[in-house]
Amino acid sequence: MNVDQQRWHATTIVMVRKGGRVTIAGDGQVSLGQTVVKGNARKVRRLGKGAVISGFAGATADAFTLFERLEAKLDQFSGQLTRATIEMAKDWRTDRYLRRLEAMMLVADASSSFLLSGTGDVLEPEQSPHGSVMAIGSGGNYALAAARALLDGSGDAETIARRSLEIAAEICVYTNTNIVIESVDSA
Repeated sequence: MNVDQQRWHATTIVMVRKGGRVTIAGDGQVSLGQTVVKGNARKVRRLGKGAVISGFAGATADAFTLFERLEAKLDQFSGQLTRATIEMAKDWRTDRYLRRLEAMMLVADASSSFLLSGTGDVLEPEQSPHGSVMAIGSGGNYALAAARALLDGSGDAETIARRSLEIAAEICVYTNTNIVIESVDSA
């Protein structure tokens, strides 16, 4: 099988909003087929002058393009995350070049959290009495299940995000425990 036929598996990202804080955490593994290509990729970053946190799952070059586009939209709309994500999703879905990008993003600021996809999705997490969680990527379903189970416990957002990624890494061969975490205080 040549490289073009192999499938890139590239990450697990989880978002947890609880107790006045929102956290996005991601692992560092990038795999090509059955090979770990890189173990310490940084897939979680700050945007919008530090007020927005984001994480991506998918092709790395595509994600950098999306980070740049979202940063431009945040500048255009004075840091308004909701407006910036909706406008970016419109562009992502309709622009011929952007439509081919293979990635998903979780983004959050003090008051809003969203999942963005190339199909035009701008999804907010379901709220529970204890907070909210979302996850994407190869191990996303494992991290999501773990975070939901931990949400009503005593852990804070960062603790839940870290532990849910550790659990995902125990199950998903495309997820490791080289975890990067970014957080902001909620409104």
